[in-house]
Amino acid sequence: MKYFIIYSLLLFSVAQCSNELVFKDESFQKKTTLPCTGDCPAISVKIPVADGVPVVADSINKKVFSVLKEIVYFGEKPYTSKDYNGLLTSFINSYEKLQKEYPNDKFGWEADIKGSVKYQSENILNIEINHYTYTGGAHGYQGLRSLIFDINTGKSISNDQLFTNREAFKAFAEKKFRAKYKIPANKPINATGLMFEKEKFQLPQNIFFTDKGLLLYYNSYEVASYADGTKEILLSYKEVNDYLAIK
Repeated sequence: MKYFIIYSLLLFSVAQCSNELVFKDESFQKKTTLPCTGDCPAISVKIPVADGVPVVADSINKKVFSVLKEIVYFGEKPYTSKDYNGLLTSFINSYEKLQKEYPNDKFGWEADIKGSVKYQSENILNIEINHYTYTGGAHGYQGLRSLIFDINTGKSISNDQLFTNREAFKAFAEKKFRAKYKIPANKPINATGLMFEKEKFQLPQNIFFTDKGLLLYYNSYEVASYADGTKEILLSYKEVNDYLAIK
């Protein structure tokens, strides 16, 4: 009887573990097969892949992949690739096609994408995508993307869904932003050279949950020139707790 109880407990433990959302990092690399010297055009992707709860994991993984398709492409439309290997192949194929059409030109293409689980709680999962791509021009583009999910369903959570009163939070964030970047309250938000549309403060496209607080992150070109770089403000949870609809 004792052995039966132990065996039953083991089975229950395994069943419990199988219902837990887990992540494993998967890496993909591809480089051109065309002759090249020095740093040959290549692409590298390291991304957390969800597993353990099929429906939830599938929803998260599909969203992450769709965002990478928005990041890794050349031309007017994203690639139609169905998986990461296909996405990397499409990127390198675009380079090789261009190189064959213009053999005398040098194209130093590269792409480096790293994803990580930035934050995880009983309700929220926040994945960060740190990406750099270069397909010609004076410089490449470095950026961060924030993907926020309901950890129990795998569904994406938009920035608007984060707050009980978005406008009230925006007004609060503007005061903090002006204080950090020394923009007088009686002056336009662009008074110091920023580039907010229509001279009105806006929340960033990417908001991160971190262990230290809520991070509002503006990528290059979002509200400032490339030379001026990124802008960000970190707000403690004590400050923003009353504004958050999801915690």
